[in-house]
Amino acid sequence: MGEKITLSVIKADVGGFVGHSTVHSELLETAKQELAKSKELVDFFVGSVGDDINLIMTHKKGVDSEDIHQLAWNTFLACTETAKKLKLYGAGQDLLSDAFSGNVKGMGPGVAEMEFEERKSEPVIVFMADKTEPGAWNLPLYKIFADPFNTIGLVIDPKMHQGFKFEVQDLIHNKKVTFNCPEEIYDMLVFIGAPGHYCIKSVHTKDGEIAAVSSTQRLNLTAGRYVGKDDPVCIVRCQSGLPAVGEVLEPFANPHLVSGWMRGSHTGPLMPVAMKDASPSRFDGPPRVVALGFQLAEGKLVGPQDFFADVGFNKARDLANDVANYLRRLGPFEPHRLHLDEMEYTTMPDVMKKLKDRFQDI
Repeated sequence: MGEKITLSVIKADVGGFVGHSTVHSELLETAKQELAKSKELVDFFVGSVGDDINLIMTHKKGVDSEDIHQLAWNTFLACTETAKKLKLYGAGQDLLSDAFSGNVKGMGPGVAEMEFEERKSEPVIVFMADKTEPGAWNLPLYKIFADPFNTIGLVIDPKMHQGFKFEVQDLIHNKKVTFNCPEEIYDMLVFIGAPGHYCIKSVHTKDGEIAAVSSTQRLNLTAGRYVGKDDPVCIVRCQSGLPAVGEVLEPFANPHLVSGWMRGSHTGPLMPVAMKDASPSRFDGPPRVVALGFQLAEGKLVGPQDFFADVGFNKARDLANDVANYLRRLGPFEPHRLHLDEMEYTTMPDVMKKLKDRFQDI
């Protein structure tokens, strides 16, 4: 057995420039300076999507390492100070506590981590989204690892033909269940079709090798109030018995509908974009997703390849804009505005309280 490497992606919104649009270059520089001081990391890359900073780190500390999470926390604190100096909007928004407690999970930042032994060639894709929630990965991960119309390797690659195992988490009741696919696809779809409640946390091969992992932190459930959507991240390993790079990217060619967008209270299309175009502004959106590809070489991050910069995704962007135009015409009406149980951290409770005595029995 060779030495294992850990790939950690930890993200946070610690201040937007301007409004919720993007990350100021000084914050990205602060993050790079903080990570460069660390003796714990093998390598790192600082990315951004919308107003979120994404710390992509490799190390040998394993998942849930206190040292690595402390490093990320300190980095976000330093970025928050820079944000406050620049009077950026929502400075420190995702940091829900004043003190680090050993792990950033439950403290605001989103986390996706996986530990594995590097293969002869180790291509990985880091997906980063803004203006949406963790359930945004449900449909793409299903298509990547369970849909032969998307991933032909499920049919013609003997190493993939047996299918994959999906861990699905119930974010409301804090429970999890594992589905074996393709055998239990129909059972799994009952749950993952409700992405605000059930999220795919990870995907493994049938013999237990990690293939994909996502962040499943929901800020409003953590904070007990609305503090913005969660802007999730996801890591997918590719090739050699796992889906090919093109199969992993293919679901995003048809922009699916996700929750988030303006004030985290609307449905909109997830638009695949290059990192330079990940500055949502139209009605604070539409929601964006960036795909950064890396080759790992002894833990070093060779890359990134900015996959959605490809002109092959131009039609997906056109379609996302058409869908955005259609949905915007619905204004405050569902399904553009989220259904009521997703609105509980907005003005809805206050309005209901004000009008409670005016409701009469029919």
